[in-house]
Amino acid sequence: MFFINLPLAVTVITISLWHIPESRIAGAGRIDWSGALLATVGLGGLVAGFMESVNLGWRSPLVCASLILGVACLIALVVVEGSVTSPMLPLALFESRSFTGANLLTLFLYAATGIFFFLFPLNLIQVQSYSATAAGAALLPFILLMFVLSLWSGGLVARYGPRIPLIAGPLIVSVGFALFAVPSVGESYWKAFFPAIVVLGFGTSITVAPLTTVVMNSVDLDRVGSASGINNAVARVAGVLAIAVFGIVMVKAFGSELNRSLAHLSLSPAVLRQIHSEEIKLAGLQVPVGLNPSTSAEINESVNEAFVFGFRIVMLACAGLSLASAATAWLTIRNDPARSKVAAL
Repeated sequence: MFFINLPLAVTVITISLWHIPESRIAGAGRIDWSGALLATVGLGGLVAGFMESVNLGWRSPLVCASLILGVACLIALVVVEGSVTSPMLPLALFESRSFTGANLLTLFLYAATGIFFFLFPLNLIQVQSYSATAAGAALLPFILLMFVLSLWSGGLVARYGPRIPLIAGPLIVSVGFALFAVPSVGESYWKAFFPAIVVLGFGTSITVAPLTTVVMNSVDLDRVGSASGINNAVARVAGVLAIAVFGIVMVKAFGSELNRSLAHLSLSPAVLRQIHSEEIKLAGLQVPVGLNPSTSAEINESVNEAFVFGFRIVMLACAGLSLASAATAWLTIRNDPARSKVAAL
């Protein structure tokens, strides 16, 4: 599946060489190797610490060392980037209120979508019994809406400026996430998931183009590349950190609900230990062998309901993050009609 990227990359490179004019900055500096190293180790340490805390616990030396190293490197990154001549992360860009607000909005919104796209396929495949192909097809309405509405959403910036779409879009996205918290096990796709996917896709479509416009318009022309790179990095980091942090929330909620549900089954301590040892697998947990069919069926039902319980909590958290995105836009984004029209064109 990774090889599918090769022909796509060749196509993109060909189109770029053919249609995109070259641009250079006369005073371009050196590569910021120290900044790149600190950012990589810092983010890697945080993600590794959060991920391994599920298996090893918060008191594990490896978890503590990873988190301390991550935080220390990110603090050092800020110090270093403020002193080097050609920083990978120009701190001066964050003097722009719009640029800072746009990146904060990106952090909240892409954290929500990152954990959603991680957990939703697990819900469809492990709990709702979709095939992998059907799970992929279930998200096609989201992709089609993003594709079809991209030009229209760019027109919204030209007509209204970026502020209104950046408030309305995340608000609609929050409704979409709230709708995902409603379905249980075994419900129809068209009744349970399709409306939520459409609402989520519509809200995201409204948000993406204005967000790009704000990022590009909030910096000088010679900093547009850095601004775009920072915003894309924030989006990717938000998704990774969300999977690490909300993954912990999901596992804890799943385990708590599963323990409550299994309490009335009078299972042996050995069976309970085996089930608890696999809680990190969520709904992929294997029911112990040797149990009678009715008990196995009840355990499977409890596992599925526990997953849905945790999924609902995470979806409501995602709705909260989307509301935080809308609030960020309301507080930090201001319209600049002339520049918005230029960007939208």
